[in-house]
Amino acid sequence: MLKKVAVSFATLALAVASAASGVKINLYQDTTVNGQQLKPGEYKVELNDNRATISSGKQSVEVAVKVENGSDKYKGTSVRYTNANGTMKIQEIRLGGTTTKLVFADTTASLH
Repeated sequence: MLKKVAVSFATLALAVASAASGVKINLYQDTTVNGQQLKPGEYKVELNDNRATISSGKQSVEVAVKVENGSDKYKGTSVRYTNANGTMKIQEIRLGGTTTKLVFADTTASLH
């Protein structure tokens, strides 16, 4: 029984890691990720442990995220926003074809 649980957990962890590795998102407006402004365009999102890196060209922002699983698969990858005093901030990214979403923590990101 313990072996089955361990295998199930390892499979889930692998699925989450592969689902979030190299996911492409489109931002259609100026967007702030923990204090760093991102211009509209296509970005790549990579997940490493509980840190997501959003990058495009030479710009890269790393941010803490919480990985959560919903009950139903998301049809497509989508970005959910919150409006904080007129500033659009990424609240979560739902990964298409999976039940996984990345919930952004409210911490300071580092710009590379």
